[in-house]
Parts: sequence; C-alpha cells; structure tokens
Amino acid sequence: MMPSRSLILSTALAALLAPLAAHAEDVNMVLNWVPTADHAPYFYAKEQGWYEDAGIDLTIEAGRGSGAAVQRVAAGMAEIGVADTATMLLGRGEGAEVVAVMVVYANSPQGFYWLKSSGINGPEDFPGHSIGNPPADASRIMWPLFAETVGIEPDSVKFVNVSPQAKLTSLKSGAIDITSDFYNEHDLKVREFGDDLGFVAWRDIGVNPYGNAVIVNTTVLDEHEETVAKFTAVTQKAFAACVENVDPCLDALLSSVSGLDRDNQNDQWNRIKELMSDETTRTVALGAFSPERMDADYAMVSTYFDLKQPFDVETVYTNEFLDESIKMTDE
Repeated sequence: MMPSRSLILSTALAALLAPLAAHAEDVNMVLNWVPTADHAPYFYAKEQGWYEDAGIDLTIEAGRGSGAAVQRVAAGMAEIGVADTATMLLGRGEGAEVVAVMVVYANSPQGFYWLKSSGINGPEDFPGHSIGNPPADASRIMWPLFAETVGIEPDSVKFVNVSPQAKLTSLKSGAIDITSDFYNEHDLKVREFGDDLGFVAWRDIGVNPYGNAVIVNTTVLDEHEETVAKFTAVTQKAFAACVENVDPCLDALLSSVSGLDRDNQNDQWNRIKELMSDETTRTVALGAFSPERMDADYAMVSTYFDLKQPFDVETVYTNEFLDESIKMTDE
C-alpha cells in the first residue's frame, strides 16, 4: 500500500525541520570583555560537559564592552551575553530587547585608579585630567552619575580610547592620568604600583548599582524558554561550584584562554566573591535580583540619563530560572 500524499509531505517536512531543531540548541554567548576569572564558571561548566548534558552547544566569544554586548544580544547576533546591568537598562530604553536572568556582581565592581605621584589625591582632583578606557566601557557610560555624586562637572575630564589590555601600561607611561577598571583586577595594580596607587570604588561613594549580569535576547527567551532555563541552571550551578573550589575552574579557563597568569586570576576570583555577595544572593539564591534594588537602579538611570523609552523594570529581569537551594556563601 502506497503512503498517502499527506504522510509523505509530513515526513519530508519533519526531515527538513530536524536540523533546524538541532541548531536551535546552539547557543552563542558574548562576554563583556576578554575572558578572565569572572568568566571561569562558564568555561568550567563547558569543560565538564554540563551544558552539553543540558542539550546546549555553547560557543563563548570575547566581548568589547557591556554596551557592545547588549547590542549584540539585542540584535540576535548572540543569544546570551554578559553585561553591566545599568548599561542593559540604558539599552532597553533605546529599544534593546534583552532580559537579565542572573546577576553575577551583586555589588558594583566599578572603580577609578590613578597614580598619587601625578598630583591626584581623589576624585575632586579629576578635572583637567584624562581618563583612559574603551568607548563602550560601562564606567564611561555611567560617568555623569559619578561626576555628580563627587561634585565635579561631567565635561571636566577628557576621555581617551584605551583597550582593556593597555590600561595599566597607559597609566604607567603617563599617556593617561586615570583609568577605570573592575575591582577584580585590584591586586594586580597594587603589586604594580604599590603605595603610589590611588583608588576609589564606586560603592564606597554611595553608587552601588548592580554590576554584570547574564542577559538573553527576549525573542530567544520567548521561543526557547526551556533552553534559557537550562543554561541558567547550569551557570548558577557552575558559579556555586567555583565558589566552593576555584582550582578546577581556573584550570578550565587557562586551558581555553592563553596569556593569563594563574596567581593573578586566583586573586581576581577572591575579589569577585566579594562582589557576588549581598543579602539577596545569600538568602534568596545565588544570582538572584532584589526587586527593591532593581527599582532603585531604574530610578537612578531614569534620573541621571536620557532614558529614551520608559519601561516597566519588572520586565527586564527574572529570578524564575534560579534554584533557591543554591545560595552564595561567605567564607
């Protein structure tokens, strides 16, 4: 008996869609910067096969700043990314359809560094000096808020384009007077400059918005929610494992990324654990957002920046995919 025409068509259609279904599990993740210790959990989970076991073929690509990561995820060039939360909020106000599914830095990692020998004693001395960082650096985007908080004019400094890798050498050579960097690189600068190093952490002057978060394209979330849920669950598990014992996580990072010094990355991870810990991540779940803090971050962005399209902040983050049995621990 010959198969029916409808059966033939159904079988052919299924055959055509099968590769597409398989491809739907491919996930491209863009980082905020080049891979370092704060990205070790992703490499560890991938090396352990956890993403693969969850049906995810993960590709990790280096980033060029939080702003660029938000743009790539919003445009669908990467399904998932890592980006500064305030930068994500600004992007959403410009129409970037992204949602945060897990916070990494519960405290702001942002800080400014300078050499005391340059005559700078603190932020009040920044006017008339140059700040070197990449164009898409979150601290450059957030600069007006910092300037207002410390009582200086936002246009009183000159920004110089400097790659992440050139920040220290540019500061040392005098090509720039000040640079911005994450707190996880703090020990490297202390070793390099000793007592001549000047530093101010944003959180110490009362500016403590959420830092890096895992973000996802909203269309991907709508159409592939199960994949996003699995990715988030694996990632949360990986961060918890690295908090418990970072050595295998650094092994995975160093085996995938060249040019990194292990001692420096270990120092970074110890600082990262400080940034990961707040009341919400310790009591609700590792990676969880506080609704009150997200409301405050939205109010901050709305007050100090040109938020082109207001939106409901509850639509840009979720704790739905986090396991509440996994909590941040203080060591």
